[in-house]
Amino acid sequence: MGIFLDRLFAGATAGSLYVLIALALVVVFRSSSTINFAQGEFALFTSYLAWWCTTKGVPLIAALAVAIVAGFGMGVATERLLIRPVRRRSETAVLIVALGLFTALNGADGWIWGPDDKVFPHLLPNGVNDYIAIGGGRLHYDSIGIIALMIIVVFGLTMLFKHTSLGLRMRAVATNPESAALSGVRVGFVLSVSWGISSALGAFAGVLAVPALPPNQLNLASFFPILIFASAAALLGGLDSVKGAVIGGLSVGIGLSMINGYATFLGGELQLTLAFVIIVLVLVVKPTGIFGARRIERV
Repeated sequence: MGIFLDRLFAGATAGSLYVLIALALVVVFRSSSTINFAQGEFALFTSYLAWWCTTKGVPLIAALAVAIVAGFGMGVATERLLIRPVRRRSETAVLIVALGLFTALNGADGWIWGPDDKVFPHLLPNGVNDYIAIGGGRLHYDSIGIIALMIIVVFGLTMLFKHTSLGLRMRAVATNPESAALSGVRVGFVLSVSWGISSALGAFAGVLAVPALPPNQLNLASFFPILIFASAAALLGGLDSVKGAVIGGLSVGIGLSMINGYATFLGGELQLTLAFVIIVLVLVVKPTGIFGARRIERV
């Protein structure tokens, strides 16, 4: 029982981090109906920035603040300078720009900070004795903190989408930007803020994820598997649903943890294959995901 609970807690921790990255994807999709394939590289770049700040003697909590602000700025700049000019041409052009940005940011990381692995400090307590014993299992303090922070972010985004004018405008822009503009909505402003919020959230998740998820160090490939798992979670739950991101992220995290423990022949690279299988199945069987809303267009 204790081993099962250990794996459950580890899966919930990883799942909470997938939830945060999935929510970053949801924020962009809810405002622009676009999947930001460069989201993982935004998180990677800002994580490198936070790590660099700590090497200069900056406390990690302050480095996190720097990463969040930088992430917001990167998101706004990306939308205004790269996405907006091509968005009116086609969705394919947006996809190509996002993939190009993915490659460019990863190359920039290697050029600025080098290819070597970086030891990333922990934001939350993670000592050998920093845990609570539950039913024979160990729930570590950093796991409690990550899950709690995920819940706070989910609550904040729920309030944003359901109880603020910005959330309403984001949904209006995603549904029909032309009609939203005619109704007085500043479409450009809404899109820029949405991308900024998404990238800031990715930066926050990145600083939490690097020391908590394998390989537990910062390198140029750190966020590729995280993005794949988070994308599978977002698609499974529904790309426009906060609740779906939570259910999807926790399902993927706990499911992978159980596979690691009880179906070891499916571990390693096969886990990425399973994530791709989930993505393909969702797109074929139910493209809107479990909780996603079907959009009806008038013709």
